[in-house]
Amino acid sequence: MKRMLLIPMLCAAGFAFGQATTAAAPAQDLNPQGGPPMLGIHWARGFEPNARVTNEAKSARAKRSPNMTYHGGKIMPTAVTKAVFWGTSWGSYSGDKISGMDLWYNGFNISNYAKTSDEYTGTNGQVTSSTNHLGHIVDTSAATSGANTSTILAEVCKAIGSPDSSGNGYYAVYADTPRGNANYCAYHSYGTCGGVPLQFAYFFKLDGDAGCDPGDTSGLHSQGLAAISNVSGHELSEARSDPANPGAWYDSSGQENGDKCAWTFGAPLVTFSNNTQWKIQGEWSNAAYTAGTGYPNSSGQHGCLAGK
Repeated sequence: MKRMLLIPMLCAAGFAFGQATTAAAPAQDLNPQGGPPMLGIHWARGFEPNARVTNEAKSARAKRSPNMTYHGGKIMPTAVTKAVFWGTSWGSYSGDKISGMDLWYNGFNISNYAKTSDEYTGTNGQVTSSTNHLGHIVDTSAATSGANTSTILAEVCKAIGSPDSSGNGYYAVYADTPRGNANYCAYHSYGTCGGVPLQFAYFFKLDGDAGCDPGDTSGLHSQGLAAISNVSGHELSEARSDPANPGAWYDSSGQENGDKCAWTFGAPLVTFSNNTQWKIQGEWSNAAYTAGTGYPNSSGQHGCLAGK
């Protein structure tokens, strides 16, 4: 998601667009409620966070290369994933989201979709398509919105106990809290549990939420599963290529690889390595843009890879 620090409630008014008009720098400030930086937002459909950017700034940005550049930080050479289903309603849940997301993460490993991020390198090596899913945890305590990142990090630390010691742990929190007036579907961030670094992400309940719905008409999944699976691809891909300060890969306006292809789809369905199929957005590839082999994003830039 876009690499800028935002006031966490993120309703229609009162936004802080910290890096919209200049070449983006890694987020340095803490979130206003004292938590880890909110590295950005996966915006809902139809919301334009850069609406306040001046025409002069737009003209200057149009002259820059759309490719992402390296900012000196680490990447995630692999990811050890675990899902946390948080909220009272998960205790009696009988739908397809829990089992479906386990299939999603298992199939992400060595998939062509995972390979869309393999070109990115950092101080600790290169992103690979190898991931390891450790299943899920159900926590039936009352969930909150994602507005306070400290609360979400604390939930991750409580639920998982000890994160993966390699520092490549990625913990996705699926709350049973609807999006409400927030203009985003999900985000990723980072922190530590017991001194061990980790990546985490937060996802609203997106059942019946048109603003975060990819429009999967395949009939393979419930609408709620289709919605969280799509935004999960966005967040995991961004965490792998741009996990934490001082930042690794994002473009001159702060957009990460998921942002640059958000709400664009290069294939009706993408097949994962376990033969499950998903309607899922593509991810930005510098190499594909340079070679002219990607499909166009919403700005018409041919740098997105479907991973089909």
